[in-house]
Order: sequence, then C-alpha cells, then structure tokens
Amino acid sequence: MLDMPVPPDLIHHEDLEVGRTVSFGSISVSKEDIVDYASRFDPQPIHLDEEAARKSIVGGLCASGFHSCALLMRMLADDVLANATSLGSPGIDEVKWMKPVRPGDTLSARLVCREKRALGSRPEVGLAKLMIEMLNGAGETVMSWDSMQLLKVRSPGSAAPSGTGATSSTPRAVSLWDMAGTAPDRSSNYFEDRQIGEIYSLGSHTFSRDEIMEFAARFDPQPFHLDDEAASRSLFGRLSASGWHTTAIWIRQFVRYRQDIERDMLARGLVPAQYGPSPGFRNLRWLKPVYPGDTIEFRGRVDTKLDWRSRPDRGLIETENQGRNQHGDLVFALRGRILAEKHSPA
Repeated sequence: MLDMPVPPDLIHHEDLEVGRTVSFGSISVSKEDIVDYASRFDPQPIHLDEEAARKSIVGGLCASGFHSCALLMRMLADDVLANATSLGSPGIDEVKWMKPVRPGDTLSARLVCREKRALGSRPEVGLAKLMIEMLNGAGETVMSWDSMQLLKVRSPGSAAPSGTGATSSTPRAVSLWDMAGTAPDRSSNYFEDRQIGEIYSLGSHTFSRDEIMEFAARFDPQPFHLDDEAASRSLFGRLSASGWHTTAIWIRQFVRYRQDIERDMLARGLVPAQYGPSPGFRNLRWLKPVYPGDTIEFRGRVDTKLDWRSRPDRGLIETENQGRNQHGDLVFALRGRILAEKHSPA
C-alpha cells in the first residue's frame, strides 16, 4: 500500500515532496520463483542449486540480484507508478546489494525524493532522483537504488527545481565497438590474469513482442510495455521492452560467456576461478528504447581491478558493458562489479 495521498489526476512531478520517505509494496519470493528467474536470466549455481549454494560464499540458495531488481520494479509499478504519470526512467546511478534475498522472504520498500527538476528541453517532463530501498521481513535493507524517474509536469513552466537539480555526472558513453582492446585469455579467468582493456563479445538477442509483453506483465506492467495505444502516446512512441528486461538479457549473456570460459578450462584439465558475489553495479543507462524485432548485440570491457580488503582471496573487477541495436545505436550501458578468485590471497 502506498503511503502518500494520490491526487484525482494522479501523482505528477509537482506532488513529489523532497525529503519525504514513502513506504510501499509487499511481495513474497519462493524457491520456485528464484530458480525460475535464474534458469531464464542468471543461471549461476548459487541461484539454481541448493547444495552448490550452501558450499558457496553466500551460504545458501539466494535470488539473483537482478531478480531482486525485477521484484522491486514490480512493487514500484504496482504501488507507485500505477498511481502516477510515469514516463519511464533513463536509468540508475547505483544499485547496492547488501544482503541475500532468500526463499520465503517477504519484501517491502520505501523511497525518498532527493532532488527534482523540470527538463529544460521539455518543460512538460520532470526528472526526479529517488533513493529506493528494499527491505526483508526482518526490516533489514537488502538492496538500494539511486534511481531516476520521469513524470509529467502538471503545470509546465511553474515547476521550480528542488535540491541540487537532479543532474547526473555520467559522461556520454563511448561505444565499445569503436575502442581498441586486447582479446581475453581463455586459458585462465583468475583475478590476476584478467587484463585491463580486454574486450569481449557477449553475443546478441532478438526481442520478440511476446517476450517483451510477458516480462512486462510479470515485472514491469507499465502501459507502454503492454499496450500499443498507450505506448503510442508515450515518450517511446510505440511498444518497447522494459529496461529491466534488456538488463536481464545482458546478465544472461554475461553469465553464459563466463561459463563458456570455465568449460574451456575444465576441458584443458584446469581449475577455473570462482566468481561472485557482486556488490552491485553503477551507471545503468537505458539510452534508447528496445522495440519488438530489435536485435541487441552486447559487448564488455575490463576497466578496473581492485583488491577487496574484506576478502583477501578475492579481487574486484569492474567492467564496462554496452548493448547496441541493429542500426548501431547504443541502447544500454552498465558498469558491472564482481568479485573474482585470486591465485594467491593478498
């Protein structure tokens, strides 16, 4: 249940009160939910196999972090955006995964608007920066978003900026297809052997109308992902995929790429490094809509390697990841972060 009044003409940009905390949502997650999402989008053993998960660093079966994002999106869509003049989101500055989401957890959420402003180029559109947290049944924060949300401005020209302007410091993305890089060494995936600047292909995926609507109905039931007429009146112009659907396909391609290298190493009699978990990601951008029939090609680049003080046997690898459509336009960008096993602990 949404803990804020809803005006007769729905929540507009002006109705967001900077600094006010708003509670919303309730959703339960089962083992079957966790395994189903993971089998389709994030097929790692910690999300699929109880015994493998118990022996891993996470200590038991848990939901994919991207599944957690999809569940939070569902609560946001049902309890907040369904009561608002949502125009979509350009992306998220940072997602942090603090605690695993386990089978049987009942999740809820809260948000606070930190900044907002009307767009200078489109005064009828407002941009708000929201801090959104997801809580488990014990009241512990399991995930947080530094998110951006677009809403209609009820009275264009009268919406004064609040906070520091809801701006983003993320620079314009440079296409990974235009960058030179080294080929990955598929004989070892240990932290020490990953090279800054290596660029790798993650394959491609064609989005069908049916799968766009199926994902949206389950996790992001906003009209512009489900209804042609509503989509034609939206900023997207026609039916388009949820940004979280595009992100789910990216993580599937990324995991499959990693698992291909692990199989290659095993075939050579080598022991692959263990990866995970991830503390989260940054600079998620949905740069252009993904429409039915679009084929999105994904690519990644190792950008940074850092020691992880709390886990001397692991190092943190940061990657730049992008997707482009069949016209060569970038539609997706994300800075990923994942822990990788070291040959020797620091």
